[in-house]
Amino acid sequence: MLVRLLYASRAIDTSAEAIDAILSQSRKHNPECGITGILCYGGGIFLQAIEGGRMPVSELYGHIQKDPRHKDVVLLHYEEIPERRFGGWTMGQVNMSKINASILLKYAEKPELDPYSVSGSVSLALLEELMATACIIGRA
Repeated sequence: MLVRLLYASRAIDTSAEAIDAILSQSRKHNPECGITGILCYGGGIFLQAIEGGRMPVSELYGHIQKDPRHKDVVLLHYEEIPERRFGGWTMGQVNMSKINASILLKYAEKPELDPYSVSGSVSLALLEELMATACIIGRA
């Protein structure tokens, strides 16, 4: 049974090194668990979709909730899925510097990444559009 989970959190340490460490860890750990996904980071906020088996995804989300590098962890969306949408990445990263403000304005009141102010389905639609417009880097 495949599932997709979408959550938001705020970074405790917003340095480039800290964000790279989170990405590196997920790219190392996720393949052995069968987890794929996409991570969007901007303005100190993470928006992440993770896909895989129900138990591995649930265990990973539980770990993220306890991870001292994250705060204000909020579940935005959870669903059983027939196929992966982000299967091409162990953890793709959205390049926020390449995002046209009009894409963010399409889904929110301001041209900022703020999944706390929109629904989970809107956040998922934003991630899908970012993927479709090739704003993703780090396809490892």
